[in-house]
Amino acid sequence: MSVRVGILGATGAVGQRFIQLLDDHPTFELAALTASDESAGKSYRKAAKWRVDTPIPADVAEMTVRKTDPADVPADVDLLFSSLPSSVAADVEPAFLEAGYVVSSNSSNDRLAEDVPLTIPEINPDHLDLIEVQRDERGWDGALVKNPNCSTITMVPTLAALDRFGLERVDVATLQAVSGAGYSGVTSMEIIDNVLPHIGGEEDKMETESQKLLGTFDGAEVDWHDVDVSASCNRVASLDGHLENVFADLSEDPSPGDVAEAMREYPGVDLPSAPNQLMHVFDDPSRPQPRLDRMRGDGMQISVGGVQETPRGVKYNCLAHNTVRGAAGASVLNGELLAENGYL
Repeated sequence: MSVRVGILGATGAVGQRFIQLLDDHPTFELAALTASDESAGKSYRKAAKWRVDTPIPADVAEMTVRKTDPADVPADVDLLFSSLPSSVAADVEPAFLEAGYVVSSNSSNDRLAEDVPLTIPEINPDHLDLIEVQRDERGWDGALVKNPNCSTITMVPTLAALDRFGLERVDVATLQAVSGAGYSGVTSMEIIDNVLPHIGGEEDKMETESQKLLGTFDGAEVDWHDVDVSASCNRVASLDGHLENVFADLSEDPSPGDVAEAMREYPGVDLPSAPNQLMHVFDDPSRPQPRLDRMRGDGMQISVGGVQETPRGVKYNCLAHNTVRGAAGASVLNGELLAENGYL
């Protein structure tokens, strides 16, 4: 079965990752690209400042960029991937949903809305059925599903594996790559020979999105997990790959070996973009490292290392590619989950 898809905000950093990940996808056929009014009408080659580390796919390069408007997107597009800035998406996405489109969105708006699934397919695939509640309450013919923030999605799979040991509290410090801020988000004069110890809004996203993702769905609403999460988010001079230092308080007393085994054995999903193993756990305490490990599992795997006991639980480091697993790849995986569950 071929599913026709489009990308909202196709010329930006995450939009370019979408194009890379959808090239030769076994199910999805790229049928529409949208961007700002200034880019509309141009070929994609001319509209985008391509920065991804592979060439623009030949069949995409000459596609005409459309306006980000439901009237400009073919009605036979089955699924839209949104990489719009949240300030834009908050106004634009509802118009597509009212027009009957299904949207898998990386944008941060509505992630915490009660009737919007915030989903990582390996962690909480059942939350996808919030779509039924969403359609009833909002009167939409379409549907909206969100993936979490790029730093949240790095940590939450590890917390899901720890939940069997009685997850009580989490403290996390992030070392986030500059690509997470977009092409113009951090200037070279800011970040070279420097670390930026605050990323606006990032800490709150980690603290709240984690609780929703780890919550339980009863068929009508999500009961958020009661784990306390405290985050300190920092921008560092790596290009791609968010590295995080996690300290987890547990009610039980597992050994580091027990924790490593729980992470290694955590089940994955049978979807085209999913890695064969969700988490890779290193015995070497000097790993993971962004330059060496961000592309494990084609950029979709979570890497973990340095697992040690603490007086209240465990500490460890985790890493994921922020624009692949943490952004475009997460939305593509959610799109595959939508297809698998008959929502397209």
